[in-house]
Amino acid sequence: MSSETEIRPFRVDMPDEAIADLRQRIAAARLPSKELVADRSQGVQLATIQELARYWTTDYGWRACEARLNALPQFTTEIDGVDVHFIHVQSPHAGALPLIITHGWPGSVIELLEVVGPLTDPAAHGGQAEDAFDLVLPSLPGYGFSGEPAEVGWGPGRVAQAWAELMRRLGYTRYVAQGGDVGASVTDAMGRQAPEGLAGIHMNLLVTTLGGAMLPAESEQERAAADAIATFRASGFGYFLEQATRPQTIGYALLDSPVALAAWMLDHDTDAYYKISRAFVDGQPSGGLTRDHILDNITVYWLTGTGASAARSYWESGRAQALAAGQALPEVKLPVGFTTFPGEIFRAPRSWVEKGYPHLTYFNEVDRGGHFAAWEEPELFATEIRAAFRSLR
Repeated sequence: MSSETEIRPFRVDMPDEAIADLRQRIAAARLPSKELVADRSQGVQLATIQELARYWTTDYGWRACEARLNALPQFTTEIDGVDVHFIHVQSPHAGALPLIITHGWPGSVIELLEVVGPLTDPAAHGGQAEDAFDLVLPSLPGYGFSGEPAEVGWGPGRVAQAWAELMRRLGYTRYVAQGGDVGASVTDAMGRQAPEGLAGIHMNLLVTTLGGAMLPAESEQERAAADAIATFRASGFGYFLEQATRPQTIGYALLDSPVALAAWMLDHDTDAYYKISRAFVDGQPSGGLTRDHILDNITVYWLTGTGASAARSYWESGRAQALAAGQALPEVKLPVGFTTFPGEIFRAPRSWVEKGYPHLTYFNEVDRGGHFAAWEEPELFATEIRAAFRSLR
């Protein structure tokens, strides 16, 4: 393997000076006055940020997260000019099915750490050995420990091609893919590209609908989903619009102030926001959305300085859609699985999923979990992934 394509071991080792600087910047933050409403309609609430900042500087320790990451096999490899960071955990069970999972925004590989055990060693987590996966968890280009693209063009389609190359380098001739949020866009693109070896895909966000597809709103479920999307576009779309049109502008704040970065990352969707807020203000975490895990994720963005480059992925997605306007997307002919989590931006009805993916082979609506499904409900998420891909083994 040449130096350009070699797979190199990787460890996280952030300097003490960077952590000290982070604490100093949090302590020196200038905060706005209290919002004038009793809910999140004006944005992230002051009490939430005050408690997050207090905990970040007094109780939180980055080194625990660093040690947890370094306990897993981590690597980097250069693909198309970008250093791609990934976690690669092989199952102890023979015949495990290779699976690549792509995170989203405002997430990172941190949101997927809780599913490593249940997916690679299901027998130790209430499952069956025959449902085991070899797990590949890459950091999106421009996110976390991956390098930043130095040129435009890194939309979901190009990332999908890079993931196919990554799996080829790892020696996998047959594998499956999963994703949510931005990761769902990448996984959707992988399904449409159908690279050699890809046997099927699973998603937990219907990205074709958020892209503006006109879908029927006839049944009660369809009307509820349409209403949820309309509400999101009317009152929760600010971060999306800014990152899709002016990622560089918001990037100045995200790289200069850790408190601004935290507030920006918290202000994603209503369900996740209130769960995260309760974790800090009331000390009541929702599943894996604990204070420490939430700050692990935010701190990765801060210490790697990837607030702006991650935001650019939304600009890239918008650019890719504009370039493809008027062109029919290739049909996904591979088997497709989909899970609807109740706290997602909208609950995708089966009818909508089938319209986007005629080869739907697995669909389920579960009773808990939201946008950060793998993070919040890792055991349930793992159960869904096992079920979705069981027929492909």
